[in-house]
Amino acid sequence: MSLLVRVAGERLPPSMLVLARAGVALVLAFLMVRRAGLNPWGNARTLLVVRGLLGFAALSCYYYSLTHLPLAEATVIQYTNPVFTGLLAALLLEERLRSVEFISVVVSLVGVVLVARPTFLFGAGAAHLDPVATGFALAGAVFSAFAYVAVRKSSGKDHPLVVVLWFPLIATPLSVPLAVKQWVWPTPLEWVLLVGIGVATQAAQVFMTEGLHREPAGRATAMSYLQVAFAVAWGVAVLREVPEWHTLAGALLIGASVVGLALWKRPEDAAAAPTHPAA
Repeated sequence: MSLLVRVAGERLPPSMLVLARAGVALVLAFLMVRRAGLNPWGNARTLLVVRGLLGFAALSCYYYSLTHLPLAEATVIQYTNPVFTGLLAALLLEERLRSVEFISVVVSLVGVVLVARPTFLFGAGAAHLDPVATGFALAGAVFSAFAYVAVRKSSGKDHPLVVVLWFPLIATPLSVPLAVKQWVWPTPLEWVLLVGIGVATQAAQVFMTEGLHREPAGRATAMSYLQVAFAVAWGVAVLREVPEWHTLAGALLIGASVVGLALWKRPEDAAAAPTHPAA
């Protein structure tokens, strides 16, 4: 999804990319809900609306950063969200933040610092990322964390497919005004890219939401750090963006923290997943 956004965003404004992602996902999510025989209106509607609003804010910030930063760097900064998710889940959901998860957070943050290369640590002579785009990426990470906590809070109240549906149900109408204002007519290839953005993101949302219903929020979203490795590979293979050693070192640290977190699983974590409510 990030790769498609980056390629399409070379000419199209981020607002159109957000609309495409939300519009295509809305159609796919509705069809999946109907096929599963679920009630699309859900049960915890306040949480569903909050998740949709937070998700729209996170998506808008992330897509802006993807069109203004190298793919690997934008992905790494955005996916600091598991750090914020784990902390917010401990504060708002009273989920226990264990020592292994805390270590994973620290190692991941060190990796992010290596990628972002802030001036106060690396000096004014080092190559730095656009501070505005970096700020949008970090804001997107924070909004994502709040959204994931809302998803986790709705666990057991609504089926994951219903939760997924409400994201584009909220985001699509919100994205229309700015997209219309900044409209640039897509080429045939760009139409394919726009549809691909929606399809790829829909698949990701379904799996992420299912994971959040089965695992603690911090652990579930920490798996998203693996996207860093894919972002580096896509950036090199397609965009010819060869990352500097800072980015590679940061990505390795982040990947190591995720692998460690995934392998460390206590017996109580294997408890049965919440039962999805009936339609």
